Amino acid sequence: MGDTTEIKRLVENFREQIESYKKGKYNETQLRREYLDPFFAALGWDIENKDGYAEAYKDVVHEDAIKVGGATKAPDYSFRVGGVRKFFVEAKKPSVNIKDDTSPAYQLRRYAWSAKLPISILTDFEEFAVYDCRKTPKPKDKASTGRIFYTTYDKFLEQWDEIAGIFSREAILKGAFDKYADSKKTRGTAEVDDEFLKEMESWREALAKNIAFKNSGLSIRELNHAVQLTIDRIVFLRICEDRGIEPYGKLQALLNGKNVYERLTQLFMQADDKYNSGLFHFTKEKDRPGEPDSLTPSLEITDTKLKDIIKRLYYPDSPYEFSVISGDILGQVYERFLGKVIVPKGRGVEIEEKPEVRKAGGVYYTPTYIVDYIVKNTVGKLVEGKTPKKVEKLRILDPACGSGSFLLGAYQFLLDWHRDWYASNEPKKHAKGKQPKVFLFRENDWRLTTSEKKRILLNNIYGVDIDTQAVEVTKLSLLLKVLEGESEETLLKQFQLFKERALPDLRANIKCGNSLIGPDFYEGKDLSLFGEDEQYRINVFDWESEFKDVFKQGGFDAVIGNPPYVRIQAMKEWAPVEVEFYKEKYYSASKGNYDIYVVFVEKGLKLLNKDALMGFILPSKFFSTDYGKELRSLIDNRKALVEIVDFGHEQVFAKATTYTCLLFLTGGASKLISYSAITPLALISNTTTEQQIIRSENLNSDSWLFQTDEENDLISKLLSNSLQLNDLPSRIGRGSSSGADDVFVIKVSNGGYVSRQGESVEIEDEILHIPIYATDFGRWHFTPKAQERIIFPYEVTGEGYKLIQEKDMRERFPKTYKYLLSRKDELLRRKQFKAWWGFSAPRNLDVHANAQMLVPLLADKGKYCSLPGHKEQYCLMASGGFSITIDSLSRVSPYYIQGLLNSKLLFWRLRTTSNKFRGGWITCTKQYVGKLPIYNINFDNPDDVAKHDRMVELVETMLELNKKLPKAKTDHNKNLIQRQIDYTDSEIDKLVYKLYGLTDDEIKIVEGEV
Repeated sequence: MGDTTEIKRLVENFREQIESYKKGKYNETQLRREYLDPFFAALGWDIENKDGYAEAYKDVVHEDAIKVGGATKAPDYSFRVGGVRKFFVEAKKPSVNIKDDTSPAYQLRRYAWSAKLPISILTDFEEFAVYDCRKTPKPKDKASTGRIFYTTYDKFLEQWDEIAGIFSREAILKGAFDKYADSKKTRGTAEVDDEFLKEMESWREALAKNIAFKNSGLSIRELNHAVQLTIDRIVFLRICEDRGIEPYGKLQALLNGKNVYERLTQLFMQADDKYNSGLFHFTKEKDRPGEPDSLTPSLEITDTKLKDIIKRLYYPDSPYEFSVISGDILGQVYERFLGKVIVPKGRGVEIEEKPEVRKAGGVYYTPTYIVDYIVKNTVGKLVEGKTPKKVEKLRILDPACGSGSFLLGAYQFLLDWHRDWYASNEPKKHAKGKQPKVFLFRENDWRLTTSEKKRILLNNIYGVDIDTQAVEVTKLSLLLKVLEGESEETLLKQFQLFKERALPDLRANIKCGNSLIGPDFYEGKDLSLFGEDEQYRINVFDWESEFKDVFKQGGFDAVIGNPPYVRIQAMKEWAPVEVEFYKEKYYSASKGNYDIYVVFVEKGLKLLNKDALMGFILPSKFFSTDYGKELRSLIDNRKALVEIVDFGHEQVFAKATTYTCLLFLTGGASKLISYSAITPLALISNTTTEQQIIRSENLNSDSWLFQTDEENDLISKLLSNSLQLNDLPSRIGRGSSSGADDVFVIKVSNGGYVSRQGESVEIEDEILHIPIYATDFGRWHFTPKAQERIIFPYEVTGEGYKLIQEKDMRERFPKTYKYLLSRKDELLRRKQFKAWWGFSAPRNLDVHANAQMLVPLLADKGKYCSLPGHKEQYCLMASGGFSITIDSLSRVSPYYIQGLLNSKLLFWRLRTTSNKFRGGWITCTKQYVGKLPIYNINFDNPDDVAKHDRMVELVETMLELNKKLPKAKTDHNKNLIQRQIDYTDSEIDKLVYKLYGLTDDEIKIVEGEV
């Protein structure tokens, strides 16, 4: 990395003084100032903040070392880019043996692991060690555990390019640091959020069972509440200890002696006196909202259970360093923790996933960069050009706040904005008076007072969630944010000066209720028909009553968040009454199926005032799906759309299969819409992307395509002389929505039959003779699975198929019936035979006679093929595919249609309207395929007829070639046939371009050359 003059000077100086340095009198502070600061400055880091960045955006944070029991409670350096930590550096004086001493390595790894940093550095300048910090640190680990690089000062010059290529600021900005970290990741890593989640889940289970056993009169709701509150209080106080706000070891002292819970409750009550938080509220006070907690102080909890929990929070049993565990990490833990609930089980209790979480496949925490972008483009725009006096009137809401990630992001933004505003506008003036806004922490470092942080929180931040536990967690996260940067000394001083406790009570700001259901839910209904459990689940919420002052001002100024994604089909299982209410009360849910997030968008719009902004992350499927039409219409009617950030087929939630976008709306009306297609990685790295500006009148309730003007012109040309496929004399089959797992497959093996489980099966041959299992087909070709057949209890009739009733099956096919009966549970689970045992008729089969073309559910190019076979053959369509049958009365040949559908042009058109997936795949469902523009042949025009006939000829050739290809036995013959296929494919594309009259520039658009 260029000039190494400074490194050479440092190395020579150190070599000259090393003997005196190693005697122990040369301390860590001297080492940092004289060697480490210039060392990292040579790597391009602004060590002294010469650029004058605000606290939140400094390159390097020199941590304030808190000494507790002789141990430092914060790492010496935190290196950051854009305010995001990248790695820690822990400094030691030269007398320390870094290569062999276990303690320094364990200390560094605890810091970095707890902060979820992949790699960090331990150095005394004489030695320089890099550690992979993703493996859970243990006190007995060797100093070499996790060490991935080690060198000494005398090799710095020869290894400088390697060091700079990873740890320089430039290397991090170019991604070299992240690539290096990824390359060093080994098996056995366990990140802090995963481990702490396991820890908390074990506490919940132990406390739930113990409290339920020792306190038999508790309801299941009271049990959930008591367990959650106990855990939250312990976590809060333990974090405060490591941050120096509470005396270190206060909880640990409970390990000595008996009556642990009684003594723990006394600590909680002392915390009430100190913090005034709703987390600790035990006595009735004037002007304090909510009722005090009379439940938890009266509980009985076994000493050993609490001691086990407390012991796991301290060295040497604990790997956690709570001083560096961020609110973001804690939020990720709690978001998943809240996905489970305590339920009764026999005489005891157990923990199980909530039904909505189970159906969604888990809980997915919103990444910080998404939260930051949404906050910046809502709250950030609302504070532009304002003073703190005006900003105090802003009301920011998350209507489904969960663990509070969005509210935490908004609060942090406001804290930074206020601090920077005061620092730039006569800070000394704002540091005076009875209620100072800021104080000078050190030279040029102004910080907000605790009272100002509380004022901002109470004025600006609001949240609602249907889950009482989520509400408590949100409060916990926000309260911990208030305490960041505080110490026991500063809080005591504040109390002495202002007689003011440290934290606000958030009960008036963060509330529990169903954001979508108000008191009108019960109008005209008999309340006695709703049991207590059902009323608690429905949890009606009266917005105007709960937030009177907000609605006197016209509503909220910003609504932000990540609403739940739950298809209504899944919700019907546990909330059928609510499903019907949404259909009645919300326009976005009024027709057909819907996803609950569209209802949240509609509700969010209703909560906005006329100058407000709304920002959600949600699935992008509503751009084009049928169930999104009402929401598109609602947004269009209000001209509310301001911006869309479309992630396409790139996933924000790594373990999910949901493709998302960021949706920004206004409470007023917008004439222009900003649209940008961007990857999550580009958003993380703040890579600029070209924004497409669209006039609002160009979008309506039809699918939102976000095309360029050139693409719109091309689409208009395609539609100008075409019919939709739906309008042709044809029939589009229903298709299967449940896939191959819903059919009972039997393999033919040596003249017998074998099930998928590998067991021999005795059945009648006749039961298998009808279907072809149609999942193995591709572009132009169809290959039946000769060795696979399906037990098919249907008879073919002139109208399709008819279920063979159980009685008839038993009499006509006794062997098959006996086998099926032995697999009854599996059959019921697969749904195919439910009609036999009193269920409704099966809906997962689609059988077609004489189907001309098969269409797959997913495709990355045109994959339509002709179904081979005769009049008596049928095809079971699985995996969501369907078939297209061209009516024999139609003048156009099915081969003409097949040629068009397999062309690049019509697949390009399908891609513009359909749902997109990773790798360029899209869904080929009927709602999209049925709307494809089929060029309307004028059979009175010889030129049109010639093109039609030429297409038929090309498709016939293509089908014949695809039959020959699998039969070719030499590479030469295969290559020869494949070249003919490729040529024929290109001829079909050229003919299609001529049919629709495309120009060279338009062809480039289709082929992705623009």
